[in-house]
Amino acid sequence: MSLRTLLIVVALLAIAGGGWTYWTLRPQPVAVAEATRGTAAEIVYATGVVEPERWAKVTPVVRGRIVESCNCEGEQVKEGDVLFRLDATETRAHADELMAQVQLAERELQRTADLYERGITTREQYDRDVAEVSRLRAALAAARSQLEDMTIRAPLAGEVLRIEGEVGEVAELGEGLAWVGRPQPLLVIAEVNEEDIPRVRVGQRALLKADAFPNRNLKAQVSSITPMGNPELKTYRVRLALPRETPLLIGMTVDVNIVIRTAENAVLVPAQALIAGAVQVLGPDQRIELRPVEVGIGGAQQVEIVTGLDAGEQVVSPALEDLEPGTRVKPVPAEPVTEP
Repeated sequence: MSLRTLLIVVALLAIAGGGWTYWTLRPQPVAVAEATRGTAAEIVYATGVVEPERWAKVTPVVRGRIVESCNCEGEQVKEGDVLFRLDATETRAHADELMAQVQLAERELQRTADLYERGITTREQYDRDVAEVSRLRAALAAARSQLEDMTIRAPLAGEVLRIEGEVGEVAELGEGLAWVGRPQPLLVIAEVNEEDIPRVRVGQRALLKADAFPNRNLKAQVSSITPMGNPELKTYRVRLALPRETPLLIGMTVDVNIVIRTAENAVLVPAQALIAGAVQVLGPDQRIELRPVEVGIGGAQQVEIVTGLDAGEQVVSPALEDLEPGTRVKPVPAEPVTEP
């Protein structure tokens, strides 16, 4: 090999070696977030639905075809106002037939009573006629009650919030034909997991998120907690009162964040920056330090650091399990996070 060729080979090896050294020893890019000061909030999360404080679902107690509807959705009604009428043709005919039978049986009873007083018929016959009149009267009362049930009325005064039943449809037992309620005041009915319910108390404030108002923090307050939970769903029903000026509408679904406790002026870092009770702190020489910390209030997005870290320091977020202490890194800003 000539001297020139040897020099070229040596130069290439030097370049390759330098490239390998740079590649292996170059700073690793990691996302970092700055520890800030703010309010730490411990919350209980739930989902809920907006409902009127007082409302009723209108359902038929007999099956029948709808022949008349009030068409009064969104209108005010009084208690007892007619909302629907079901086809009562057969029921009315049955009631009329029973009425005729009652009248005939009453005349027969009167005739039997006269004969009994004159000693022409027996006491047994008289008792049978009395029983028949009583049976037919009871059947007539039941038919008239069923006839009344064919008219579906408003169970309370308020606004007709929604109409489902249409003329021509067959109304089934228990089927919701309409909803009547008072549009104010409103509340949120939330389902809270049983492991969280011991921390929830009446009077606690809550922050709501609704898809209809994505950029607004809506407020509510815990007004009552059902004493008995649902053993199948393992949840407890919590009612949250809404302010009168709330923009939420009946039937909207919301994410509920019940505030259990808060800490003001707390040091906060992203929850994903924690790793086994420690955080990976970016040192002044861009090297990683694994520092144990004491955690206070833990939120879904941010956690409070009680001791071990000062505001302004930078931590790796999310934490990286394979990032060894002392590793030199190249910091890049992490995505900002905020609590609801």
